[in-house]
Amino acid sequence: MRVLGVQVGAVQPLPVGDQQVMSGFRKQPVDGPVTVGALGLAGDEQADLTVHGGLAKAVYAYPVEHYAFWRAHRSVLGLSTDQPHGSLGENLTLSGVLEASLYVGDQLRFPDCVLRVTQPRGPCYKLNAAMGDPTAVRTLAQSGFSGVYLAVDVPGSIAAGQAFEVLAGPRQTPVMELFRAVRAKLL
Repeated sequence: MRVLGVQVGAVQPLPVGDQQVMSGFRKQPVDGPVTVGALGLAGDEQADLTVHGGLAKAVYAYPVEHYAFWRAHRSVLGLSTDQPHGSLGENLTLSGVLEASLYVGDQLRFPDCVLRVTQPRGPCYKLNAAMGDPTAVRTLAQSGFSGVYLAVDVPGSIAAGQAFEVLAGPRQTPVMELFRAVRAKLL
């Protein structure tokens, strides 16, 4: 299991239809170690703290294994398949760990910090706008490729290229069980 990308984003206008809304969705890669504090990665911002960020959603991680699905989906729609890490709004692009294998309370232990799985992502309308795909939210809901939100149990730093391990939590609530409840609201 490895960190393939670390991304942060500043709040900026995002075109949604004929409006502009503020969003921190667009993430840019960071070279070298990034400080991880209780509220997330240094340099990362969220526009709507009622649904993003905070202690329980400090960091958003997404499996790189799902990128092939999104490239194929975008190809069918005639959209660009160039999707750098962070394209789904994630702070961490990870390899070797999928939502289906995670439970709420599992910890991801990196060399200098520990993050804890809190919940799956429940995408909002901004995903459609940021991806230029009016079907992105529905597609994510149908696929189950949600990624996970993480709380910071041990602050420190994190960098692309680092290995990590999953430490089992109480193993009571599978991430995908929670996602089924989210999916019901999206479909």
